[in-house]
Amino acid sequence: MASTKPKKKNPRLASGRKRVRQDIKLNAANTSLRSKYRTAVKNVEKAVAAGDKAKATEAFARAQSVVDAVADKGIFHKNKASRDKSRLAAKVKALALADKAAA
Repeated sequence: MASTKPKKKNPRLASGRKRVRQDIKLNAANTSLRSKYRTAVKNVEKAVAAGDKAKATEAFARAQSVVDAVADKGIFHKNKASRDKSRLAAKVKALALADKAAA
């Protein structure tokens, strides 16, 4: 079934048209940063799941800078970024402790 969503009207004022152009660019930039954030977090989680301590530590170091950069730009709230970093750090630390316990 086709959706019957009403079409958006183009703004009449020049300032409104400019705002639309700016919003499109900003939306693309934000989407890219959000994707980068998710990828960085996913890379750490994959390394932890694989049990690769060195790779997980390296990925976590890279993820920290990406998470901070995204939070500074306001894509995500600083508390969310902090919470995600904390959880990732705990996973990496647990992996390191499990490595030591097994050895």
